[in-house]
Amino acid sequence: MPLIPTACATTGPFFPPRYIDAGCNDLSRFEGRAARGEPIEIHGRVLQEDGVPLNNLIVEIWQADAGGVYGHPADPRIKEADRDFLGWGRATTDPEGAYRFRSVRPGARPPRARHVNFQLMASGLMRVLPTVMYFESEAGNDADPVLAAVPAARRALLVAHRESAGVYRFDIRLRGERETPFFEL
Repeated sequence: MPLIPTACATTGPFFPPRYIDAGCNDLSRFEGRAARGEPIEIHGRVLQEDGVPLNNLIVEIWQADAGGVYGHPADPRIKEADRDFLGWGRATTDPEGAYRFRSVRPGARPPRARHVNFQLMASGLMRVLPTVMYFESEAGNDADPVLAAVPAARRALLVAHRESAGVYRFDIRLRGERETPFFEL
């Protein structure tokens, strides 16, 4: 019997404040212990096409630890993973569309450059929006196969700008000429 397609449902209608526990945006510590590696901060704003900030949007990140290992059973190097690094975090945007994470600089996983995976969820979105953030001036960016799959003129939209030592800004724009490239899951 063939399946009948159904319409997608929107996410939401809202995310209550309790949806994000305090400290979920701090990947640099796990159960009170500091993760190994260079501490970093990633922050930015999520904006609509016209520059209006998106409030109460959920931003999730996941990444490898400083040694380039994901704390996941499917990672063949799981035994080398930093047990003090969870590798996943969640934040919500404020009325200015701002989000902030504390983490450690991820290790590269050749052929991939250092990167942080992002996923956005919000009321009114028909699906989650996955994207990837790369680090400015990273030697491996040119050879990264995921970044290379993005048209050259749009690759800079996936690169976080270094504001100071260990502080990176990654703004995300939904729709329009400067839309952040998003990927299929």
